[in-house]
Amino acid sequence: MTATGRNLQSAALALALVAGGLGTTLLVAPASAQEVAQPAAQEPAETTWEAIRADVVGDTAITAGEGIVEIEAPYRAHDAAIVPIDVTARLPEGRTVKRMTLVIDENPAPVAATFTFGEPQAEMAVSTRVRINSYSWVRAIVEADDGSLYMSRRYVKASGGCSAPALKDADAALAQLGKMKVRFPEGAEKAATSTPVAVPSASTTADAGGAKRLKAQIMIRHPNYSGLQMNQLTQLYIPAHFVNDIEISQGGQMLLKMEGGISLSEDPTIAFDFVSNGSPVLDVKAIDTDGQVFSGAFPVDTGRS
Repeated sequence: MTATGRNLQSAALALALVAGGLGTTLLVAPASAQEVAQPAAQEPAETTWEAIRADVVGDTAITAGEGIVEIEAPYRAHDAAIVPIDVTARLPEGRTVKRMTLVIDENPAPVAATFTFGEPQAEMAVSTRVRINSYSWVRAIVEADDGSLYMSRRYVKASGGCSAPALKDADAALAQLGKMKVRFPEGAEKAATSTPVAVPSASTTADAGGAKRLKAQIMIRHPNYSGLQMNQLTQLYIPAHFVNDIEISQGGQMLLKMEGGISLSEDPTIAFDFVSNGSPVLDVKAIDTDGQVFSGAFPVDTGRS
């Protein structure tokens, strides 16, 4: 007999005994399993967010981001050390995006990264990969040009991401340290140019051919040690060593700046949409916690027209 059946049987028996004491036989018809009230699925607690909220945004009011800020992440991550996160935003009433902060409530350092845009963004799209240490809410907090905040969240079931062993051994990681690769996905360019976004700025409006909205993907070789990983040979913790600053510019104009922490995955990867100012070169500069500077210049692929 199922637990539901036993509960129904016990309830019927108890009612019959009570009624019998009054000299009356009371028959209770068993309810079907579908009619039995089941406890509603409990939403994961917000306890941690309530504790860290002031440290992240102060006392600034936050507007629910449904329909404004969208965050995509797997409900159950395949690999807790490499969890893909995609955030898009389109703000109401003509507001533009100034900054986006990614927060993982249950990570040792909850603020995973902050992305600051050099020019106002009528639409925003940013993707990256993060580590998640235990089941957690992942939040995208978007700051508009007027200082207002919008937040959306996604619950992700993953654990052990911050302490998971590095994919490469130390020698291999050091041999490739700071090497960069930049891609301009063709599909993103076509989709963007089919629905152009007008962003008021001197650099874009001066382009006689019309500004194009492109997508760039930046990949940097770096172990991004979190300080929580253990050397499998010595059984000692590997000191934290990660990329904490990335700046991307085009023709001297800053497009995006990222300030990151231990939650970014090994070999950090960032993809983002931007409005091209027509310059043929994208410059990328990264700095890690040891003060090492990595830089590269890459031709801008504007796609095929």
